[in-house]
Amino acid sequence: MLVHALVREDGTVDAGELYTVAGSLGMTDQQVRLCVKRLVGEGRFVQEGRGRRATLRAVADVTGALAPDAAYVRHAYRQDAGRAPWDGIWHLFAFAVPESRRAARDALREGLLHLGAAPVQSGLYVTANPVAELVEAHARHLGVLDTLTRLTTTDLRVGGTTGPRELAAALWPLDEIAARYERLAAFAASRLARLTGGPEPSDGERLTATVELAAHFTWAMTPDPLLPPELLPATWPGGRARRLTADCWQRLRETHARGAAPAPALRLFALYADVLNV
Repeated sequence: MLVHALVREDGTVDAGELYTVAGSLGMTDQQVRLCVKRLVGEGRFVQEGRGRRATLRAVADVTGALAPDAAYVRHAYRQDAGRAPWDGIWHLFAFAVPESRRAARDALREGLLHLGAAPVQSGLYVTANPVAELVEAHARHLGVLDTLTRLTTTDLRVGGTTGPRELAAALWPLDEIAARYERLAAFAASRLARLTGGPEPSDGERLTATVELAAHFTWAMTPDPLLPPELLPATWPGGRARRLTADCWQRLRETHARGAAPAPALRLFALYADVLNV
């Protein structure tokens, strides 16, 4: 994750920066050496030089290993801005894949969970977002489209629960997700205070903050089904955490640009700059 986060726009990683940031995060030089050796062995990077003077060159764009899907993040910010209101429709998916195709069944289940669907009962999943085309494409790729049934309804009842917000609270682990956003908000606020009220950060401090912010953001966003605001508690912390993240990210970009002789910007800056301009 750390190596991927430090990939610059020219596809390189400066080993000196890598070791410095790793040390700031409590990692040892040996951990870094072993990680680099593995990444080179897997063909993801080519190493030029040795030790802290080396340069790693990415064979492919590996930024996605750290950052959430751009379309997913963009949708979250659209929701925060009130530009993706809920139409009141629940989207349900049911499947009955035989045991002989267990791998495909498990992959379909994981795909639904990744898209924010929640299990209602065995083989039945629901989401408030219109992801039918994505689910069907995934099922077709797995060769199990013939086992998939989908439907929509505005009258979802689970046991005696019928209210949309009550259903959301019962189906998704909202308390756990909210706690992650609270942690992200606290971290982003603390870093933003340092960037706005303290001395200009050194290159190592800025890079460390960048990696930490990206990791916290991904950790908070990954389990979020991005339920419409109409289904969330009024005090939901997701929007505030994302606003603080965007402000902090902008500050980090500005401090990089003010450097006397700034190195090529990280690919993460370009990725988030595109996503946050919603």
